[in-house]
This record gives sequence, structure tokens and C-alpha cells, in this order.
Amino acid sequence: MTTPYELIGGEAGVRALVTRFYELMDTLPEAAACRAIHPADLSGSAEKLFEYLTGWLGGPPIFVEKRGPPMLRRRHLHVGIAGAEIDGWLKCFMRAWDETVGDNQELAGMVLPQVHSLAQHMRNREDVTA
Repeated sequence: MTTPYELIGGEAGVRALVTRFYELMDTLPEAAACRAIHPADLSGSAEKLFEYLTGWLGGPPIFVEKRGPPMLRRRHLHVGIAGAEIDGWLKCFMRAWDETVGDNQELAGMVLPQVHSLAQHMRNREDVTA
């Protein structure tokens, strides 16, 4: 069976997705809250996302080999993640996906619902209401 990693284009495809994702995070006003919880230099974050997505999509498990079990929610507890951060992250991911992966409905059906679930799972605080 062909993995999503292979369908995306392997290492080059995942790198393109991650590169575009962080370009968008740096430029989209809708991603400001998400960008604010990241370090000024996004290169480390980009490398970690690349490693994670590579294994998560069925490629080599480089994140686990280098860093251990993902436990993403635990790794992000030091920053507040609520609606604005989740929405910004998803906006960047979805646009990067559209621009780099394209219109493969079968692949999108395999991956994107899980991406949305993962993003919602990262919530660690309630939204602030005025």
C-alpha cells in the first residue's frame, strides 16, 4: 500500500509543505496568534514539524528516533493554545497543503481530517472572552 508520505512526494514533498507552512505563518495576519507562540527563528520548529510529519505520514520515523515519542500536547504545554492559535495553524496548514500537495481528494481524505483532529487536540486553554 502506498503511504501518504509517498503520495505527497516523500522528503521533497514534506519539505515543501513545511516550508510553505512557515512562510505563511510569518506573513498571514490570521496566523498572528499562532506565530506569537513560536520562537523568532522558525528553523528549529520547521525541522521538528518536518521530522514529525515524515513519520506521521508513513515515512521514516525520524522524529521518534531523534526526540522520542511525539507526545505533542505535552511538548506544547508551556504555551497557551486556544481557538486563535488553532485557527491560525490550520489556516497555514490548509493553504500550504493546497499550494504544495494540490487537489488529490483521496489523499486529502486520508490526511486532512486527522490534521484537524490533531490541531483541536492541542488546545490547552479556553478562549478568552471580553
